[in-house]
Amino acid sequence: MKNYRTGNYSHLRHQNLVGVMHYLYENAPISRVDLSRLTKLNKTTVSSLVDELLENEFILEVGIEKNKGAGRNSVLLDINPEHGYIVSGEIGGNYINVICTDFSASIIWQHKEPLEKASWEDTREHLLKILKRGVDFAKAQGSLLGLALGVHGLFDKETGTLLLAPNSGWQDVPLLSILRESFHTEIFVDNEANLAAIGEQFFGSAKGHSDVLYISLGRGLGGGIVHNGEIYNGETGIAGEFGHMTLNPYGLLCNCGNYGCWETEVNQAAIIRHLGEIKTPEPASEDNFNLSIADIIEAAERGDLSMLAALNQVGRQLGIGLASLLNTLNPGLIVFGGELSAAADYLLPAAKSEMEKRSLKWALKASEMTVARFGSNAAIMGGVGIIFQSVLSQLSGLRRNALSPSNSEVKRLK
Repeated sequence: MKNYRTGNYSHLRHQNLVGVMHYLYENAPISRVDLSRLTKLNKTTVSSLVDELLENEFILEVGIEKNKGAGRNSVLLDINPEHGYIVSGEIGGNYINVICTDFSASIIWQHKEPLEKASWEDTREHLLKILKRGVDFAKAQGSLLGLALGVHGLFDKETGTLLLAPNSGWQDVPLLSILRESFHTEIFVDNEANLAAIGEQFFGSAKGHSDVLYISLGRGLGGGIVHNGEIYNGETGIAGEFGHMTLNPYGLLCNCGNYGCWETEVNQAAIIRHLGEIKTPEPASEDNFNLSIADIIEAAERGDLSMLAALNQVGRQLGIGLASLLNTLNPGLIVFGGELSAAADYLLPAAKSEMEKRSLKWALKASEMTVARFGSNAAIMGGVGIIFQSVLSQLSGLRRNALSPSNSEVKRLK
């Protein structure tokens, strides 16, 4: 289990507990002996960790595995799904998505609906109503362990404030305070792409990778950076706003107020715009081609040549930006997520072609690209992972941060 600190006992124990639980998630039912083999921890350490997890009812002994040789039979261990329940939500650029999971991270309730562009005041009560439905459902099952929320835009973790959501026009929303006034439980809030990166590393396509670049693509374009197994937040917590890199200083006006942002060339609206340019002599507005992402994918799947050409155009712009990020960050893995990851088959070939042309060969050789396991659910699964780690941190005696887990608590799981 690499990258685990040895200088601080509580951190080390927390990391080992997370590691053991991670392998249980992936391999249960499993014996103590096999846990020791997979985690590379000695049997005494594994036995101590397992005893603590059993004592706190995080896991259960669920049966006996007969030994094929002459040794004793092994007791099998599994996650206790009824230990507690987690509510995790996301305010996307054009949707609200909320789930409730049991402790095995199985989704047992979900509500997702479109979100029309509206003022924060109009959206606030609607969001709180859906979150309350999830919280009430969780409490009806048993113990509520916490609530997590991902939000598109720039989020200040120090103050719990949504500084700017460009695609919605929201500014200076004291989001954490609002949630604390409404729900009396452990609450975490973060940028949706950061949560998605955590979700994919914790449960999904990025497991086992310590340096990951996560790209979220839909109505907007965002990203998350995992470095040495930890989310990189930057000085003020807004690292990863790749969509607002200037790709063309003479380009289109972005919702953030700048011109030529990468996001203006790589998102849902850009596909629609290119489709209009291909179909008609004059560029068509987004309103004239009000296509959903499902419509875009359906047209591509039936072989619509204009749609395929539009997707190819956007894929090329995606690859141009990724080449710069590849050269700058040198990740071992790029994870492509968000709602438009469902169109990966039509976007990534052109993106990879541009990356091969424009990336330093050493950076390109060291990196691979994959599609997010959870697609548009990646952020809400990241919220589940954050609360899960917070619960484990209590066993380890780690100080919890009500805004977000500290970098030392978001660890690489192998």
